Amino acid sequence: MRVATLFRITLSLAISIGGVAVPVTQAVQLRDGTVYFVQPPKLVDATTTYKDVNVWGATYYFKINVPENAGESLQKVTIAQREGAENIRYDLNDTRAFVGTSDAYGGLRLRKESRLTLGPVTAERETRTVTVNFNPPVTPGQTVTIALHPVKNPSFSGVYLLGVTAFPVGEKSHGQFLGFGRFQFYSNRSNWWFP
Repeated sequence: MRVATLFRITLSLAISIGGVAVPVTQAVQLRDGTVYFVQPPKLVDATTTYKDVNVWGATYYFKINVPENAGESLQKVTIAQREGAENIRYDLNDTRAFVGTSDAYGGLRLRKESRLTLGPVTAERETRTVTVNFNPPVTPGQTVTIALHPVKNPSFSGVYLLGVTAFPVGEKSHGQFLGFGRFQFYSNRSNWWFP
């Protein structure tokens, strides 16, 4: 079977539980064992608590929706800096994830029990990529917010693009690019002198 044909196939079955038909969606798996989402997650929003350069204590929030018909749980997310004058470094030990959403100021509207357990959180300097592993994986039908803490905001103002990719559960899983988190950092205007 050709790969193009496999991508067009959505494996949806209907089972009957107590006389009610309930849709069951299975992940797409190719012959070589590669697992794909049936319906990929969506990057809903990316925000930061502080937009000034050189600020300490900022948090970058990435809100991701895993749809009911994803076909597979979310195993990991990579966040790769694609644009920006300076490489952003993170305090990886302070990375958090929650079932819930953040408000405009970065505060989370959630209960303590909505915090997710993470597996390893790693960074690859050459590719400017942070990988966040979920343990256990995030099940379909949830919205998860990842909170990354930079050591500090970049020193140079401008636009920084952070590409977000989601991976389903599987030894050989295909990453689905979800889009860019766009962060605009500004020079601290309080230090400017106007004649």
